[in-house]
Amino acid sequence: MTPRMDQRLAICPGTYDPVTLGHLDVIERASRLFDTLVVSVTSGASKKRPMFSIGERMAFVQESVGHLANVEVTSLNELVVHHAEKLGAVAMVKGLRAISDFDYEFQMAQINKHLSDGIETIYLPASPKYSFISSSGVREVAAWGGPVDDWVPPNVAAALRARARREKTTG
Repeated sequence: MTPRMDQRLAICPGTYDPVTLGHLDVIERASRLFDTLVVSVTSGASKKRPMFSIGERMAFVQESVGHLANVEVTSLNELVVHHAEKLGAVAMVKGLRAISDFDYEFQMAQINKHLSDGIETIYLPASPKYSFISSSGVREVAAWGGPVDDWVPPNVAAALRARARREKTTG
């Protein structure tokens, strides 16, 4: 995908393991700021092994953003700035839930700026109703059979319930 010279493309990278309503809120808001927004689902190589495969995570995101005409979903398995450059992005959009997120994201923005001066980092604060939701929290509650329907799209809630049932019967 190569954007036209008159178009502003941004990426919204993350593991999305799983995608939450907080992620989707940031994606929807960012989609109004750019001509094209590419949600780049990372393999998660530098973190612990994700619960869902990259294919599952991409499908969850794709189903959830299908109503947004200017949003595309792709995978990411390289330095995020190299990925952004290949796509012709002018910015990376990151959501922030709390000041602790900012500390980490600010450090990453400085590293990324050093690696590629042409890519800006844009922060969107979480909407208050989603500011406490994290993928790790969702996974933890779901693993214990707790309700997560208010925090994730329906397709993700169903997948989490199915995963919990399988692990309960095999565990």
